[in-house]
Amino acid sequence: MSAHEEFSREKEGGSSNRTFGFVFAVVFAIIAAWPLMDGEGIRLWAATICGAFALVAVVIPRLLAPLNRLWMAFGDVLHRITNPLVLGIMFFGVITPMALVMRVLRKDLLNLKRRPNAESYWVEKTPPGPPPETMKHQF
Repeated sequence: MSAHEEFSREKEGGSSNRTFGFVFAVVFAIIAAWPLMDGEGIRLWAATICGAFALVAVVIPRLLAPLNRLWMAFGDVLHRITNPLVLGIMFFGVITPMALVMRVLRKDLLNLKRRPNAESYWVEKTPPGPPPETMKHQF
């Protein structure tokens, strides 16, 4: 039983092994070429890994299946940790302070305050809006 999110739904599909290999080849190519920006030499270890990922992705992509599954599992763990954390920080860092300020200033932006002596809670609009005939056959 989870606190707020149901994780027993259908599992995500993940990327193809070939795509996974190409993505990691690009990442390691960037790591290999990064020192070139400072006038240094290329990182051979990263270039070797880049070439290996690219070669395996083209020739035998099914060899990347275990790494792909491991990477997807790692992403799932990160999702389960960071999603509630980021949403909690946003709620308690943004929404709660705004609500407290609104409460201190006695603002009721949604007009939720009860008015026992009010005849109706209907809000008259000016201008009144589109004519009723335009609401027929909208699609």
